[in-house]
Amino acid sequence: MTIHVNIGKAKANLSKLISASLRGEEVVIDHDGKPQVRLTPVVEAQAVDRDARRTKIDEILARVDALPIDRSSGGDLEWDENGLPI
Repeated sequence: MTIHVNIGKAKANLSKLISASLRGEEVVIDHDGKPQVRLTPVVEAQAVDRDARRTKIDEILARVDALPIDRSSGGDLEWDENGLPI
């Protein structure tokens, strides 16, 4: 079911309209009889799986370490003890 309400009534009944939206009802705020805004609930953020994220980072770092980079020539860069440019 869709609830249409004008801006003035929406101001006065905002908490009720939010509750209706959270229950799954469609809430549309009108201005001069024309739909202007639709209230929709915010989707909860997905929980971060730290272990999966750490595994992915380790895989990426392993691929970077496997890149054929010639660090013996020196070039214009200086390298630290971990093989990273300074």
